[in-house]
Amino acid sequence: MKTSLIIIKVLLTVAFIAAGGAKLAGVEQMVATYEALGFGQWFRYLTGVIEVAGAALLWIPGFQLWGAGLLACTMLGAIAAHLLVLGPSAVPAIALGVLAAFVAYSHRAQFPGRSGP
Repeated sequence: MKTSLIIIKVLLTVAFIAAGGAKLAGVEQMVATYEALGFGQWFRYLTGVIEVAGAALLWIPGFQLWGAGLLACTMLGAIAAHLLVLGPSAVPAIALGVLAAFVAYSHRAQFPGRSGP
């Protein structure tokens, strides 16, 4: 189980550093995507920061739950954006969200006031 968790965290880190970095770097496709969403480019920067920070938090002891939680919530927004505005498929966002939720669940003992595994 521990090896699986590490592999999933590596996959999430690679995916979110790449996606968040593309957003922060202003890759043309990301700029167009956020233009289509209609929230403005500030939202692209915010999402990029959340994705990169969430990926980093996956590796900091005591903060893995929060990193995975940020990424899972971000993917909920991505799923909604794909289903309601962008199309055509929300499957990648669903897969990343499920993986992030699994990591969050695996680190649930970090939740304040919770004791035990």
